Amino acid sequence: MIIMERTDKSSFGILGGTFDPIHYGHLIAAEYARCEFNLTRVIFMPAARPPHKQLEYVLAEEHRYKMVELAIKNNPAFEVSSLEMDREGYSYTVDTIEYFLKNCPEQEIYFIMGADSLLFMDTWKEYERLATLCKFVVVTRPGYILDKSDKRLQHLPSGLWNNIRGLQIPGLDISSSDIRKRAAEGRPIKYLLPPGVEEYIDYHYLYREEGTGYDK
Repeated sequence: MIIMERTDKSSFGILGGTFDPIHYGHLIAAEYARCEFNLTRVIFMPAARPPHKQLEYVLAEEHRYKMVELAIKNNPAFEVSSLEMDREGYSYTVDTIEYFLKNCPEQEIYFIMGADSLLFMDTWKEYERLATLCKFVVVTRPGYILDKSDKRLQHLPSGLWNNIRGLQIPGLDISSSDIRKRAAEGRPIKYLLPPGVEEYIDYHYLYREEGTGYDK
């Protein structure tokens, strides 16, 4: 689903990612951001061909999209978009933000991202221009303070800090890579992700060596 034009004056969030698979950490980040910044909706944006993962196996996009659908179905403020999957070539955040600026000109955009992504933002396409296009919700664990004097962040554009909004969420030790590893080894993944996603993974035998559904 590609999000069409909305003319109401409000703010919305975009949470991009591979979602391979989506898990409770993603959902909590989206919900906390929605509440903290009074967002009317949060759009989950599965990446089709993320450039930073071009040498890794990534689950086929139809599986990742369907898992997001299953994960968010009970939250009316959550949506999923196929925008990046429908676009040819790699998925670039700057192109996605520009699409929404054009199609939702009256709405303010909050791009939701993890603190780890902030460390490598200078590798993103046109990151200096991107830094001026929207607000950035940087999700951190409890006790982590975003500090522009941090040597790891000094390569970022100075203007970016005017658009950064920090957001602390509960410290959940959940990652997509760990879920994939556990599934491949036949270990339980229950309570790491929504039941519908767990059932989908089991039904399609995803992440098993003998399973299907991978793109390269």
